[in-house]
Amino acid sequence: MPPYRLEALLDIRTKAEDAAKDAFSAAIKEAEREKKQLATMIQQLELMKVERKAKVQAFLEEMTRKGGGISGFQQMGRFEQRLKDEEAQFSLEVERQKELVDQAEKMVEQRRAEMAEAAKEKKAIEKNKEAWAKQVRAERMTKEEMNQEEIGNALHLRRTREQKS
Repeated sequence: MPPYRLEALLDIRTKAEDAAKDAFSAAIKEAEREKKQLATMIQQLELMKVERKAKVQAFLEEMTRKGGGISGFQQMGRFEQRLKDEEAQFSLEVERQKELVDQAEKMVEQRRAEMAEAAKEKKAIEKNKEAWAKQVRAERMTKEEMNQEEIGNALHLRRTREQKS
C-alpha cells in the first residue's frame, strides 16, 4: 500500500487533539480547585460572623462586670465595627473568588469547545484516510482482476493454439 499523503497532517491533528484533552483536564482541575477555595472562604466568613457575635458578647459581659461605663461601650462599639470591617473586607475577597470560579468555568467550556473542534478535525482526516485506503484497495483489486483475466486469456489462447496444432 502506498504511503498516505496526509499522514503528517493526521499526526498533527492527533497531537492537537491530545493537547486539547490535556488542556480541558487542566481547566477542570483548576475550576474544582477554585470552587473548593470558594467553599472554604464562605465557611470561613460564616465562622467570622459567629466569632464576632461571641467576641462582642464576651466583651459586653466583661464591661458590665467591670462597670466600664460609656467609654467601655464606645470601645465595644469600635471593637465590633473593626470586626465588621474585617468581615466586609473578607466578603470582598469572597466575591473576587466567585469571579475566579466563573472565569474558571468559562475556561472549562472554552477548552471543551476546543477539544470538540480538535476531535472533529482529526475525525475528518481519519475519514479521508479510510476513503483513501478503500480506494487503494479497490484499485488493487481491479488491477489483480485485470492481471488474472490477462493470465486466463493467455492460458486460453495457448490451449487453443495447442489444440489447432
